[in-house]
Amino acid sequence: MVKMDASLNLKIEQIKAEIKNIVKDDILYVAFSGGMDSTIAAFLAREALGPEKVKLVNVLFGPFAYSKSVESVLKTAEDLGLEIEFADKHQAQYSIMKKGPNCNQCTKTLKMSGVKEVAKDKLVATGANQSDSWGKTCIKVMNNLYSPIIGLTKEELREIVKRYNLKIRKVGENAHREGCKLKHLLKLLINMDYHGRAVSFANEIIHDVLDRYDYKREIANVKIIGPLSKNIALINIKPHPPKEIYDEIIEILENEKSIDEVYIVDKPIELTISANPGIYGNEESRYWIEKGRLQPEFAAPLKVVWKKSKNERLATFHAVDFRFLDEEW
Repeated sequence: MVKMDASLNLKIEQIKAEIKNIVKDDILYVAFSGGMDSTIAAFLAREALGPEKVKLVNVLFGPFAYSKSVESVLKTAEDLGLEIEFADKHQAQYSIMKKGPNCNQCTKTLKMSGVKEVAKDKLVATGANQSDSWGKTCIKVMNNLYSPIIGLTKEELREIVKRYNLKIRKVGENAHREGCKLKHLLKLLINMDYHGRAVSFANEIIHDVLDRYDYKREIANVKIIGPLSKNIALINIKPHPPKEIYDEIIEILENEKSIDEVYIVDKPIELTISANPGIYGNEESRYWIEKGRLQPEFAAPLKVVWKKSKNERLATFHAVDFRFLDEEW
């Protein structure tokens, strides 16, 4: 532990020195979600430059942000003693998602464009680190984006939170990252009042109920799947709560007009997914969607049956149906 402390101390001092050297007398904007990574980036920037030289920028996604998210980032900005500005991108997000789930494009395009619109030509710091794909590149500065904590691991980041008593507030489903309800819509977002409302309403309700019972969970979301004419809600909670909690969530969702069917994911499940030809023909892409994108957010083992889509509007994938599997594998 002593060796780890000494090593991390050195890294922290090197990061602060580097921030001073790169930013110099300018203003540094921080792409700020309120999660652990961006909070640490903002904290170290403040320590290096002083609060007057660091500005936070949060991108808003309207109905697809959890209700507590704005309150959370405002409180965390206040904790840090830093100014914060907001950029609204929910209409642009709608334009992307009506072609199918596409979190990567949303993150890389909309979030960064929103922050850059506020920062103009100034340098923007991100929370990229060794746990994400950009962190693996080890590229610290590119196109006015700067990743000061890119060399840190999740273990080191958690140690920094503990050491400096940083408060990371829970936003939606996970305390360590920003929550977006729209990622749980596994189909095209064609109708905001139907597809959009279903995923927004369901994923707000599940946390409202679980919070009321003070139920601790690793996973809690409602996936919205099915053909465009039917919204099927798949409730994912891990560990499984008592029946009374499930019953309350189910009753609320069944009374919501935008949701047609409701099921609990409490045993292995098979999704039928229609995919854009480019994804369908790429084994690596299919594997990543199934094992990297979907399985971590399902409360039971997941199997996918892939089909090639003939829908020219579909740019990614669409979970059109499901069934429970009795067998183990």
